[in-house]
Amino acid sequence: MEKVLVLAGDAAEDLDAMYPIYRLREAGYEVHVAAPTRRKVKLVVHDFEEGWDAYTERPGRHLPVNLAFSEAEPEGYAALVIPGGRAPEYIRNDPDVARICTHFFEQNLPVGLVCHGVQVPAALGLLRGRTVSGFPPLKPDLEAAGATFEEAPDVVDGNIVSCTGWPDLPEFSRAFMGVLERAAVSM
Repeated sequence: MEKVLVLAGDAAEDLDAMYPIYRLREAGYEVHVAAPTRRKVKLVVHDFEEGWDAYTERPGRHLPVNLAFSEAEPEGYAALVIPGGRAPEYIRNDPDVARICTHFFEQNLPVGLVCHGVQVPAALGLLRGRTVSGFPPLKPDLEAAGATFEEAPDVVDGNIVSCTGWPDLPEFSRAFMGVLERAAVSM
């Protein structure tokens, strides 16, 4: 059974994490969650409410963690998923996250980026010359990182699949599963 690695941390968005995990498990993949430490991470629920200029945040589920970033050996995984939420803004600074992400990009393996998840490879200089989606207010940051921003629910650029956020998860998941299937055939 092929394995997929999910990078998370406290304040990862609940749906951005849980939906891809369950979809991958449904398709027969073994999914491992890595975080700064092995303790459960606290997810959050982001929503859009009338009268608010930005999204709101509420506590979400607790997500079990299989291994710490420092323990992750990316060579054992077929793909990587980085959920959105606020976690990407701080996990992108972890040297082991840089090691893990760089491996997937250098090996041209499938990478799924949901919402703010694009902040991780953007901060590492891995999106230069690539087309990605993400939470729309991140457009200037992504362009400053050398990426082309496309606001869409299922942007595919080679091995990368990205979307604007949890409302896009059905389209994102279909596209990501397609990239995973093509990668498995080419191995």
